[in-house]
Amino acid sequence: MFTIEKTNKCSVEESSLEEAKVLEKIFQSKAKYRKIIQAGIAQWVKDFQQGRIRIESVEDLKKLIEIDVELAKEELFLRSRNSRQQRR
Repeated sequence: MFTIEKTNKCSVEESSLEEAKVLEKIFQSKAKYRKIIQAGIAQWVKDFQQGRIRIESVEDLKKLIEIDVELAKEELFLRSRNSRQQRR
């Protein structure tokens, strides 16, 4: 009985460790995407300030901001989930 419990506990720990590794890779990818999005936002603002973009093209900025917010929400959710799993 002890052997089965020990094996199951090890399997759960290995599974949790593997899931944590996958989540960390996701965090890293999302961080890269956010940097790209934020650079796009900065470029949009710069172009707007220099008069290369008119107010009618605000949709592009809106889309970039929406994507950035979604990525931030997902990152927060995944980090929270990962933190809860590590406490187990």
